[in-house]
Amino acid sequence: MNYIKLKKNNLCVENISTQKLIKKYSTPFYCYSLSQLKNNFYSFDNAFKTIKPIICFSVKSNSNITLLRELKKMGSGADVVSIGELLKVKKAGISTKKIVFSGVGKTDQEIRAAIKNKVLLINVESESEVNLINKISKKLSVKTSIGIRLNPNIAGKTHKKISTGGKDEKFGLIYNDFINLCQKIKKMKNLKLEGLSVHIGSQITNINPFRKVLSVINRIINKTNINFKYIDLGGGMGISYSKNDKKLNLKQYAKIVKKFTKDKNVKIIFEPGRYIVGNVAILITRIIYIKKSQNKNFVILDAGMNNLMRPALYDARHQIIPLVKRKKRFKGNVEFVGPICESSDKFLSQKGFPQIIEGDYVALTQVGAYGMSLSSNYNTRPTIAEIMVTGSKHKLIKRRQSLQNLVNN
Repeated sequence: MNYIKLKKNNLCVENISTQKLIKKYSTPFYCYSLSQLKNNFYSFDNAFKTIKPIICFSVKSNSNITLLRELKKMGSGADVVSIGELLKVKKAGISTKKIVFSGVGKTDQEIRAAIKNKVLLINVESESEVNLINKISKKLSVKTSIGIRLNPNIAGKTHKKISTGGKDEKFGLIYNDFINLCQKIKKMKNLKLEGLSVHIGSQITNINPFRKVLSVINRIINKTNINFKYIDLGGGMGISYSKNDKKLNLKQYAKIVKKFTKDKNVKIIFEPGRYIVGNVAILITRIIYIKKSQNKNFVILDAGMNNLMRPALYDARHQIIPLVKRKKRFKGNVEFVGPICESSDKFLSQKGFPQIIEGDYVALTQVGAYGMSLSSNYNTRPTIAEIMVTGSKHKLIKRRQSLQNLVNN
């Protein structure tokens, strides 16, 4: 179900017209649908109900504390990759028994925080990290539960900048190194090897890479003869960003995971981020200028790559919808760009876009994941506000950064 859609040529978030929101809040701003968030989480949970996994929301995709609190109410755990994310999910009320601490470069401080907070698992990525965790655990007189991240050397068939499962990537340990490290950990008195973790990339829409991963995990289990308590399959489940985009068949994925768990006494962990929040938000922005050139019309927005980095970072495409749709269309090419002093500060190029004028407002869609969490103060611009809509109500869930705060820090 889609809670952000056009109603009588007006873009609405649940029961509120975006025309009403722009009168209340200064652009640009992110606007979230709570109903969409709930729909996505419960749909994901329901798809895997027969195996009852632990769902650890990937906080890197969106760390807004209001969203985290709502996810906690739904029963979500958290996948964190920094001490900041750990402290934030704790503040949101998420139980540390549902937190996995991932990441390739954990510091001494972060490892200590993870151990002291008794997180469910620390997913390690190197032998050096294992040695450090064992050393810290010994000093603290504790036995720490860890998982090892496997690098299965499997391409996720996604953009190269968000592919993490190949042997030349920095993530995890390749097959033989994984096997050898398992044997070494058995001799470490302050560690409990309880998990195997894997994550091969983001925005994966083809089921075959996931099928191959499960095959490699079976080989690992047979080779090591270790009955892992947890198998963390990570995230990476892809969504559709436009009508023509394919999304991952979650029911099909659930079927192969269920088959994998048969005859195994194991708990599955998932780390979905984009699948939960991707289509939960829009970025509403105002058209400052329309600049005609020889070959195209540049539509200059008050939102830029400092607010939404994905198009500049890895060629992501987000549909753009006028808040009020007109029947007439541009004849030539229209390119939507931001105000930032970079040639890569552009969002979309499209022919035959509906007629718009200076002062109009448009919305960039599907920006709930890696939108606000990747934003910055580049060009010394303030971070923008975030709004949440529930039915016919709306509220501010994060204030726009003040200019005073911006220049004083």
